[in-house]
Amino acid sequence: MPKEVEAYDRYLQEHHETHLQELFEFLRIPSVSALSEHKDDVRRGAEWVAAQMKKVGLNRAEIIPTAGHPLVYGEWLERPGQPTVLVYGHYDVQPVDPLELWETPPFEPQVRDGQLYARGSSDDKGQVFMHLKAVEALLAVDGSLPLNFKFLIEGEEEIGGEHLDQFIRENHELLKSDVLVISDTTMFDRGLPALCTGLRGLAVMEVRLEGPSTDLHSGLFGGAVQNPIHALAELVAGLHRPDGSVAVEGFYDRARPAAEAEKASLAALPFSDEEFRQEVGAPALFGEAGYSTLERLWTRPTLEVNGIGGGFQGEGTKTVIPSGAFAKITCRLVPDQDPEEIVTLVEAHLMKRCPAGVRLHVRRMQGGKPTLVSPDHPAVTAAANALTEAFGVRPAFIRMGGSIPVVQTFQDELKVPVVLLGFSLPDEKFHAPNEHFDLGNYQSGLRTLCRYWPELASWRPEA
Repeated sequence: MPKEVEAYDRYLQEHHETHLQELFEFLRIPSVSALSEHKDDVRRGAEWVAAQMKKVGLNRAEIIPTAGHPLVYGEWLERPGQPTVLVYGHYDVQPVDPLELWETPPFEPQVRDGQLYARGSSDDKGQVFMHLKAVEALLAVDGSLPLNFKFLIEGEEEIGGEHLDQFIRENHELLKSDVLVISDTTMFDRGLPALCTGLRGLAVMEVRLEGPSTDLHSGLFGGAVQNPIHALAELVAGLHRPDGSVAVEGFYDRARPAAEAEKASLAALPFSDEEFRQEVGAPALFGEAGYSTLERLWTRPTLEVNGIGGGFQGEGTKTVIPSGAFAKITCRLVPDQDPEEIVTLVEAHLMKRCPAGVRLHVRRMQGGKPTLVSPDHPAVTAAANALTEAFGVRPAFIRMGGSIPVVQTFQDELKVPVVLLGFSLPDEKFHAPNEHFDLGNYQSGLRTLCRYWPELASWRPEA
């Protein structure tokens, strides 16, 4: 092991407790972007990140206002001729509901059995913090950095990040870089780090059926008017075939199939359908026929009904025919599928089959395009080498079923390769009660970054 790497590790070990207390400060800020009552807290989160950028040694750190929550930009550009890395992450967090299911308060960080429990510990404050502390370690040991760095940390990722897209489109020169690195993905499993090579896109819509102008007494009017809930149930049931495939005409037309080599790679991963079934607590697994579970999770598009409602929801009985009903629908998309086109296809499918006696309305919401990254890019290879050295095992190359829509925006606007280098575990309950982050992976992740940046410094991007 090179002496400088040993020095980085020693610095991180000596400052572990100090760093942990700083991370606790960050996690205590309830920067919930979705709730207006936390607007000032989100601002405090941005201020904390900017102050930390200055503390670790970046020579520029500023808060950039948007029409929503602020961005934080930082840079260190003192290595002319060396590549420039853009690190992206987010300081906002999900709401904590249901609060009663948390074992300890969500904004009072606690360490139990080697796990750091707090909202944002894994998604994404803990991983943003790791990048800042790795820079601190390299500057403290070497007095310099092997690469040029830019940081862009946003406060709206958990609510779609629409203002970030506009900022990227309008600030190509500020964000100009040779590689984008994001740590907001997961390892494959405990003890097996991963590099993510694909993220599914997202199409989002709300379907609403309107029937009578007001709720009606089911005894006086039942049998004479269409019940919007009945009509909605019929429409929702018709979105899938019995074999689990999506019944919307044209839905799969542009879906790029996974290459045979990737299918073989996925099949070789240590994955058990039965263990997965037990983990999710389902009586049985179900999905599109003809594909493995990992293929369905990562390489195939899906359509899911995320919420459905209408009529009386309270305790007891209220005998009404409701005036309306609604369903919230999302589609996870794979390369070559377009969110707008998918919403159009779903809307056409529903309109064609809409029962008489109701009016159908579809409200489109912001989605995002799918992303695919080359596993052979030199920046990805360097990351794989760093993970191997820090974790003692070669990383898996995986996709993720979730979405980070801004990744494709970065690629489209900046024409920059992306490295998805995450250190959380899939079962760390990112959006649920009792979110946590494994401190062993946190420490190994810091060691990874301190190995990655010096190795990446020898790469020269193509002109």
